[in-house]
This record gives sequence, structure tokens and C-alpha cells, in this order.
Amino acid sequence: MSLLQNFFGFILPPRCAICGRVLQIDQGICDECIENIDFISDNVCYRCGQPQGDFIDKRGHHICGRCLAHPRQIFRFSRSACAYDNFSQKLILDFKFHDHTDLASLLAKMLYVAGKDIFAAGVDVIIPVPLHYTRLLKRKYNQSALLAKELGKLSGVKVCYNAVIKSKMTRPQVECSGSERLTNVKGAFRLKNVAALQNKHVLLIDDVLTTGTTLKECAYAIKKARPKSIDSLTVARVL
Repeated sequence: MSLLQNFFGFILPPRCAICGRVLQIDQGICDECIENIDFISDNVCYRCGQPQGDFIDKRGHHICGRCLAHPRQIFRFSRSACAYDNFSQKLILDFKFHDHTDLASLLAKMLYVAGKDIFAAGVDVIIPVPLHYTRLLKRKYNQSALLAKELGKLSGVKVCYNAVIKSKMTRPQVECSGSERLTNVKGAFRLKNVAALQNKHVLLIDDVLTTGTTLKECAYAIKKARPKSIDSLTVARVL
């Protein structure tokens, strides 16, 4: 097997998923492109993960004005690995629509680093945002499920794929305006396996956070199982 892998590595060397440069080590993307990804790391809101938390709470955590004004929210914590820009967009679109499922491992590693606060606080089960079965048949795979699978391997946390289903066919959120996004996914998700989530710390996984409408609507379905907490983790977010 090692000889076979070396042979294919010689005739088909690994290339950077962004710029196409040949890689000496198969790490998904080259060092130069890694430098150009806008990772979200320092000074984020402790609750929602939005960069540049404006205030400091009693525990010394950065917190944004919105979370300070609305402390009771559906998510205990929300985190994203990077900003959604030209560099991360290519990675995510290739992964999501162009069958580059090999990127799941790299993107899951980004998720694992970005979600260190969440895992430190405790996670019992990982849930990928589900696709409607008609879209799953058309796309052939659920990108969030692939991310969750790889993240489960890294973290040792169980992944549950059937606890929540998408029971309503909706338009792609990218085609909707801000106000349409809410009505588009309203009631689209349904809780299927209560026992898998009851009294659990649940981590919800998706690829991109734009307005957060899809994640929140999925979380409302999960909340019916009365979990201890719900967190969200995405590869990228629109800033």
C-alpha cells in the first residue's frame, strides 16, 4: 500500500486547493495561502464569536453590544474558523459543490482549533445541519455531515446524523434577501431522535454562517429535546 501511495503521489502530486501549487506535504493548502486566510482568533465576543468584542464582562471576557443587551440566546457559544472572503470562499465552494470532499479533513482541523472554547466547556454530541433528501440526492453528499464526521474523529465526540431532519424543501439561502431568509427556513427542521439530545451538550456544525438564520432554526428544533446547551461551529462567517 505504501509503494502504491508513493507511486500515485509521484504521478499525481498533492496540490494546494486554492492556488494549485504542488505541495511537498499533503496539508490541503500551501503555506502562502494559509497566510492569506483571515482566521478569526483574538478578541472575539465570548458568546457569539463575532470579532471585536466591544466590552469586557465581569469574568474578563470580551463581549459584543448585542450579546450584552440580549444575554438569553439560543446558543451557549458560537464560533467560526475564518472570515468568508475570496480565499475561504474558494475552499468552501469547491468542497460544497465541486466534489472536493477530500477537503473535509482540512476544514475539520480548522473547526477543531476554532472550537477550543466549546470543547473545553463540554460537548456530548455533534449534529450536522441536515439537507432535505431531494437536495441530498442532487448533491450526493451533505457537506456538514462530512465536516461533523471528521470533527468527531479529531475530538472523540459522538456524531449523530439522524437526530434532526430537514422536512421542508426550501430555496437556497444565498438566493434570499435578509428578510426572506427567516421565512424561507421557518419550520424547515424537525426533531427525530429526542433521546440522542436530551440532557446533552449539543454542538451544531455547518459550513458558513451568514445571518445565522439556518443554524438558529435548526437549534429551535433541537431545543425541543431539552438539551443542556446548544453551541454552533462553522468554517467561515460573513463579517
